Amino acid sequence: MKAAFITEPGPANSIEIGELPDPTPGNGQVVIRVYASAINPIDTYIRSGTIAMELPQPFVPGCDAAGVVESVGPGVKRLAIGDRVWCTNQGLLGRQGTLSELIAVDEGWTFKLPEPVPYEDAAACALVGVTAHLGLFREAQLSPGESILVIGGSGGVGSMVVQMAAAKGARVITTAGSESKAQMCRDLGADEVILYKTESIEERTKALAPDGVNVFWETRREPDFEMAVDLMAGRGRMVLMAGRDAKPAFPVGPFYVKECSLHGFVMFKATPMEMKNAAEEISQWLAAGKLSANISARFDLDDAAKAHELQESATLDDSSHLAGKIIVKLNS
Repeated sequence: MKAAFITEPGPANSIEIGELPDPTPGNGQVVIRVYASAINPIDTYIRSGTIAMELPQPFVPGCDAAGVVESVGPGVKRLAIGDRVWCTNQGLLGRQGTLSELIAVDEGWTFKLPEPVPYEDAAACALVGVTAHLGLFREAQLSPGESILVIGGSGGVGSMVVQMAAAKGARVITTAGSESKAQMCRDLGADEVILYKTESIEERTKALAPDGVNVFWETRREPDFEMAVDLMAGRGRMVLMAGRDAKPAFPVGPFYVKECSLHGFVMFKATPMEMKNAAEEISQWLAAGKLSANISARFDLDDAAKAHELQESATLDDSSHLAGKIIVKLNS
């Protein structure tokens, strides 16, 4: 099979394209013929060695994929050959990733894909969709009628949070850096959009939600706890899913007096059952048109290094270079 892989951590140009042995399904695994994979920031951290993990040799990066079940191993119960599926949580913790024509994946990380949904859309919504779902419903327990402020509603995770919160009947306020991104957020279901380059997030949020927001979703690498606690309502919940090296000041007094709570989490530590619960609702929303993929760029497998370079430049240098997901197409 054709694959993108590395033999040791390094820059994007260390990614090689070549032939690797076809995988065979182990106990409880399926082999998927991949038609679309997605690039995530964590893929670049693992490939570069910024996040150190034990890697197979050679190592295929990538968390997300969508395709068709090619074969099944012993013990597989839910899936059969020919099923359309999507998966996430690959390329982590010693597992091979998804930038190859065939991948062997545990059934617990693999979910059926309804017929109308394109493979590219499913791959684009995989890691970011599960992240958004876990943060909104397992952690923040967002309820219909509540309000949420999403920092960065046009990004990969942010666009999923906006759509899912709107689908659940919440009032969604978000931020964007341009009018075109603001319109994208409105199209995704945001009720109000704050243009943070020309408007004060604090002032606008207080005008839009005088009693505070019930949920504050932070996507920035440097969380602003002062602002978040000030803008949250009593018993407000703040969700953190970024900022690995950040050590900002924290307003302890206002935080506990307001009875707020702070929820930090990472998607790849979710249990298979938690992942399955999120995935089933994501698949339903995709099929019903309530959830849309936010795709900014597409590459062929031969250009996997360029896809990583684009993701890295957007994550580390200037997020305005990218306003959505990067897709790698395979078996086309």
